Amino acid sequence: MSLAAASITGSLVNLATHLINSLGLGGVAVLTASSGVIGIPGSEPTMLFAGFNVFQGHLSLLGIILAGVLGDMVGASVAYAIGYFGSRELLERQGRKLHVSGRRLDTAHRWFDRYGDPVILVSRLIPFVRAAFPYAAGVAEMAFARFLAWAALGSVIWISALAVLGREVGRNWTHWRSHLEYADYVAVALALLVIAYLVLRRLRSRPSRRPTMDVVSK
Repeated sequence: MSLAAASITGSLVNLATHLINSLGLGGVAVLTASSGVIGIPGSEPTMLFAGFNVFQGHLSLLGIILAGVLGDMVGASVAYAIGYFGSRELLERQGRKLHVSGRRLDTAHRWFDRYGDPVILVSRLIPFVRAAFPYAAGVAEMAFARFLAWAALGSVIWISALAVLGREVGRNWTHWRSHLEYADYVAVALALLVIAYLVLRRLRSRPSRRPTMDVVSK
């Protein structure tokens, strides 16, 4: 068996693409919606693997783009509603569950103050921070119609780009797969470091036991 065929990352890619294929377009919409609310699993891997399925002939490019944009907008709208009907304090208390930190909300508010409504479009094109802006827009009570228009434009660009990129990666998968062995080495090294850290932490957390001597008083 060749190293490429036994590649850990290659197996993960196959698993992810099979999962997307099993879920279909509805699954793509649900995953992107979930990504917009709690940040998991993320629009990036969802659309990249969906694009890979387009290359394999299981899904259509237009189909995954429409499903991805729909889910992305549903997620953004839910996040906006939580920010609008909730409060900044609520988001700070529950931010960890929603994968939205106070620092990211502060960044979003600074961008709003500096650039205005168009920042929503730009934010939809930035990984990791894109999920925070709908919450911030809701807290700032931005008009929902304006939010929806800017967010939709950004989502169309972002989701379409990821879908096309995933399809192109699929077309060049043979070349990409030959280099996955390096990613495997990194993954194994990181796993070993994590295991070593947990073992050392466990050993250090154990209370030290010193031998005790019974003193007999006469």
